[in-house]
Amino acid sequence: MKRHLIRLFLALLLPGLLSAQTTLRYSDHEPLGNMRTRFFKDVFFAAVERESKGRLRIEDHWNGSISTGYDALRLVGEGKVTDIAVVVPEYTAKQLPLEQLLKSFPTGPSGDRQVAFFRRAYTEIPALSAELGKNNVVPIFLGTGYPAAFLNTQPLRGLKSFQGQNWRTASFWHEDFLRNAQANPVSIPWGDGIFKAIQAKSLDGLLVNVDSAQDLNIEQVAPNILISRNLWLGHLYIVAMNRVTWNGLAPEDRESIQRAAQTAYTHLGRVMDQSFDAMVDDLKKSGAKVGLLNGRELKVWKTISSIRTYRQPGSRTSRAKTLKRLPRYLEKSRYFWNYVVATHQTSVRQRATLTNRLRRVKSCRAKRLKVAILAAHVDSVKRGT
Repeated sequence: MKRHLIRLFLALLLPGLLSAQTTLRYSDHEPLGNMRTRFFKDVFFAAVERESKGRLRIEDHWNGSISTGYDALRLVGEGKVTDIAVVVPEYTAKQLPLEQLLKSFPTGPSGDRQVAFFRRAYTEIPALSAELGKNNVVPIFLGTGYPAAFLNTQPLRGLKSFQGQNWRTASFWHEDFLRNAQANPVSIPWGDGIFKAIQAKSLDGLLVNVDSAQDLNIEQVAPNILISRNLWLGHLYIVAMNRVTWNGLAPEDRESIQRAAQTAYTHLGRVMDQSFDAMVDDLKKSGAKVGLLNGRELKVWKTISSIRTYRQPGSRTSRAKTLKRLPRYLEKSRYFWNYVVATHQTSVRQRATLTNRLRRVKSCRAKRLKVAILAAHVDSVKRGT
């Protein structure tokens, strides 16, 4: 009789338990295997399932089986074929123009400091999340990217040897950095076509995050590499959830995802630093000639790339729209000030100078001048002037 009651109890209870589990479909355009994808699956997604006590399950799909990187924002916003997707802002610069600002520095922090930088930006600038909200998605985790690397078919004699060469890079900011270095930026969709273009000698170099270059085996055709932990790309992999799906989750499940993200953030910087070192070792073992840029060489790059030249939006549509919209929210935040204080050692005199410049920006009506002063003061602090 007792055994019969137990069976009856389980029969009544199990359907309720099964129905309580929510399966969320995740889409990623990259194959499972590199640091980022393994971190998402083994650390963040595992933490989501653990924190929710099994109520949430992530059904992960990789290698573009559901969506390419260029379609991810649209498809997760629609919520028909996927609930969650990794969104790369530069693939959708038209829909996410404000995100492009985060890529506008030649150098920047790495590891834990890079993680803290992006989290602080999203905390202090609501316009960033609001921009994603306009596309019907909610950011649930900010996956940071590796530093940039210069990969070239010919030996690189420092950072002044790009003149007349054809280069492919990751954003319109970096296209301008290369243009200022007298290189010729070219547009090629991300994929095997880049490898083939270098093979065909129609492309001389690549300026991208080092892990993506390694994913395409670019070191096989462009084995001359210059790299630094502080060579900034500002690459961000946003794990975005459909907003309707997010709002439909129980409060305790949304809190579980947030706790999982907090846990993952505590590990991300350390894991990135360790895997960066391993990546550099692998490149050297493959026969690539890898040079690590020192502080003096990074200053040369900041001088060559010359962020101060962005005083005119120019004719490029995406950049013009970005710069036009920036002052509306830069005036409402202390983002640049906080960025400098959080990521750079600044003197009392420098902080006073920055404060005065911010006041001037707030009182200035010329939008282009506002952006120019903000860009210039960030650059001047990073130069130590």
